[in-house]
Amino acid sequence: MNILAFDSSFGALSVAVRWRGGDGAWLLREAHEVRERGHAERLMPMISTLMGEAGLAFSEVDRIAVTIGPGTFTGVRVGVAAARALALATGALTVAASSLAVMAHQCGAALGSTRRGRALAVALDARHGSVYLQLFPRGHDAAGPPQLLAAPAAAQLVGREPAILVGSGAALVWQALAACGGQAEAMLPDLLPSARSLAMLATELAPTHPLRPLYLRPPDVRPPADPSLLRVSP
Repeated sequence: MNILAFDSSFGALSVAVRWRGGDGAWLLREAHEVRERGHAERLMPMISTLMGEAGLAFSEVDRIAVTIGPGTFTGVRVGVAAARALALATGALTVAASSLAVMAHQCGAALGSTRRGRALAVALDARHGSVYLQLFPRGHDAAGPPQLLAAPAAAQLVGREPAILVGSGAALVWQALAACGGQAEAMLPDLLPSARSLAMLATELAPTHPLRPLYLRPPDVRPPADPSLLRVSP
């Protein structure tokens, strides 16, 4: 199976190609750029370069994996649109994961034994005292859905049991938890989704069609309430 995975949901772009070599072993190439804007202009060139380095033609891609959010409106839209276009052109299956689930997967290697059976909460700063949060309980309990929550509500969801908070919103949730006697530890504040982890997850994900962005909040920019303001003067 040949997998193309990419993420553009936050302040970075990452692309990974994962495929099996002649001996059957998995091989992987990846590229990563930290950037606040310009996702649309850079994503396809990065994909094209990485595919060339892997020696794969686009017609050989079996599965396209993409993060569908939460994230910035532009970043999520760019990733989903690119995945749709590539799937249409190649006939490859599309699979999707939340950006927060991909980050949780990364934590498996980053935290190692540090987690010690504690719940994991991935929290990204959503501004205005809110976070994008997804909770991954300890044991075999299923992960909760990604949510947009005010910090106190996020702390209530995490609860008072021992937990690890990761991501740019971890400190915000930790402060709310500390105020009510929680036992969480905030770590990895610079964590962002990685296409490498998404490519690793891709074999376990069910095909997703049609791909839809996961927006948890309305856009910050709205059309004016007065329709006359939309008219163009001669």
